Amino acid sequence: METVNSLSDLLSGHNQSGTFIDIDAQLAQTFGQTTLSATIPMNRLFSIYEVDLEVQRQLIPKNVSMLVDYLLLYLDHGQNIYFPGIILSARGAGEYDRSTSTYRLQTMEKCYVVDGQHRLEAFKRVMEMLQSNLARAKDRREFERVQELTEKLKKLYSFPMSVMIYLDINAKQERQLFSDINKLPRKIAGNLAMLREQRRFYHVMATRLVQEYPVMNQLPTDIYSERGKSEGYLFSYSLLIELLVGVFEGRLKSGARHNGYHFTDIALKEHLEHAAYYFECLLDVLPEPEPGALCWSENIQIALALFLHEEAFKSQQFNKYTLKYATRILPHIDWEDIYHGDEKQRLPRRSRIMKAYQYVKDFYQEKHNFLITEQEDAG
Repeated sequence: METVNSLSDLLSGHNQSGTFIDIDAQLAQTFGQTTLSATIPMNRLFSIYEVDLEVQRQLIPKNVSMLVDYLLLYLDHGQNIYFPGIILSARGAGEYDRSTSTYRLQTMEKCYVVDGQHRLEAFKRVMEMLQSNLARAKDRREFERVQELTEKLKKLYSFPMSVMIYLDINAKQERQLFSDINKLPRKIAGNLAMLREQRRFYHVMATRLVQEYPVMNQLPTDIYSERGKSEGYLFSYSLLIELLVGVFEGRLKSGARHNGYHFTDIALKEHLEHAAYYFECLLDVLPEPEPGALCWSENIQIALALFLHEEAFKSQQFNKYTLKYATRILPHIDWEDIYHGDEKQRLPRRSRIMKAYQYVKDFYQEKHNFLITEQEDAG
């Protein structure tokens, strides 16, 4: 088998005409601007873009790391992966030939990233890692390892990426476009919602919980919106994931440790059964679920998940009996007494959650011996 000795070997495997890079692309108008749409293999995309930090924010290492893990699913485990398209700005670079639908760039010309910086950085880091490992394997004469890494590099460089190139916007418009893409609220189609993060443990659990467990019929969850929820739903998709992290880890979603890509069907099934039981317990003791009920609000639900995690995992594993016992305190709580004045609007989100958590925890510790009678405990 022919091996890859360097980056230039891979690049030379694709047709380039002399000092030009030719890209098959379709011309269109997007929001009044001239754009090109194309699907470009990563080896060619690496050679045509640059990042302008006047337009882009600084890289967030955690985001890049997550994308690297996601990309390795494809290279190491053969799983299909999905990446949204990259948006570039030509800034006058290149020429488009309408007769052949070809966008031609000189090798020194670059397009600038408007959206997709973290995705591109993840690909770049995996490429550098594979090349480093390949050079080490050659030095050690590990021929099977050389072949394995060569195949991964070929897969990486041939990975098709959807790209949209704006031909006629300036740097100010690039900044506005970047801001609109990353800040404006938006809904995405249901099929894309299912593709998004559907390999991470809590995301898979949340989707299957809604689709397969009858208890969730009483807790309508909008799994088709990216972040918020449409009218008529009690929980958002994002909130349900946060509740699951709280119940099983006792942490907020940003600190989740077990939301990985690799888990067994047995572990998933066990957690689904426990999650269904958790929500059944809540439905038994809380008022009828409705969007306006304070006890079913986002902050208090997360606070309850954090509190009940401590009770359910007192013995280091999920215990239905200690969970059920702890929920018996909930009907005695005056939910309106948690926040005073304008605290519900004034306090930061995390502060509202932790204030509710501490209130419920203190109430339970002080009064559960008096308020949870033997009759209630027997349930």
